[in-house]
Amino acid sequence: MPLAKSDKIWMDGKFVDWDDAKIHVCSHVVHYGTAVFEGMRCYKTPMGRAAFRLAPHVKRLFNSAKIYRMEVPYTEKQISDVIAETIRVNNLEECYIRPVVYRGYEELGVNPFPVPVNVFVAVWEWGKYLGKDALENGVDVCVSSWSRISPNTLPALAKCGANYMNSQLIKMEAIVNGYVEGIALDAAGYVSEGSGENLFTVCDGTLTTPPLGASVLPGITRDCVIKLADDMGIEVIEKIIPREALYLADEVFFTGSAAEITPIRSVDKITVGSGKRGPITQKLQERFFGVLSGEVEDKYGWLEFV
Repeated sequence: MPLAKSDKIWMDGKFVDWDDAKIHVCSHVVHYGTAVFEGMRCYKTPMGRAAFRLAPHVKRLFNSAKIYRMEVPYTEKQISDVIAETIRVNNLEECYIRPVVYRGYEELGVNPFPVPVNVFVAVWEWGKYLGKDALENGVDVCVSSWSRISPNTLPALAKCGANYMNSQLIKMEAIVNGYVEGIALDAAGYVSEGSGENLFTVCDGTLTTPPLGASVLPGITRDCVIKLADDMGIEVIEKIIPREALYLADEVFFTGSAAEITPIRSVDKITVGSGKRGPITQKLQERFFGVLSGEVEDKYGWLEFV
């Protein structure tokens, strides 16, 4: 489905029309993938539209830039304000938000230091990432033949454009083989994450998720699930997960700003649990979406009204 165009994109201090938001073909980012970015959602609530965990997303954007030695020419507050203004300018009640910090046009070569750092923020209407019915019915996934990036190759803690070449290989392999998504193993052969999602398993009422050392992105929604589970009295353990544990789990689900909380109904054509959304996944979804809709008290301060 084509991207739903909005009216304006913010680029380096000014708003430009969607179709005029362009960079030069010889920009460093085009040739070397030198961009860090974020993905977050803005939700419609009875109290008005609210960006979900805006500050942690912007903080992670700056952390990613720091790892890649990119000096962002704005403060975190300025970028947060720009994101809010971009939503207002486009008059969207709900949307996906994509701020990008990238190395632009000056000269080419692997050395990025002579190249300026540029920033843009785009917002658009975007539905459910893994499918219209995925939140209720779950998705069919496979374990990918492609592994996640290994330590000391590319930093997994940075949300970098170049890292997503690895994600594309995982996603494409899954799609051509009839699955919605792929799960990658880390360099040691243990479960890492999906092409763009963190992952949890449920066994005997306990949640387990791979640690950050398993080449996973420090997910914002992952953090939400850990907090919600703790409040609900559900034990959460961060530890390495062998591949076969996916087949034996009572429940498995993805988390992410795009995927939100999406149940997995089968892995490698082996049914997970009953093959339906499990009770713990459903309870976490209800609490999560309750906060986002304003029906449950936002005691965590996750909603920033814009």
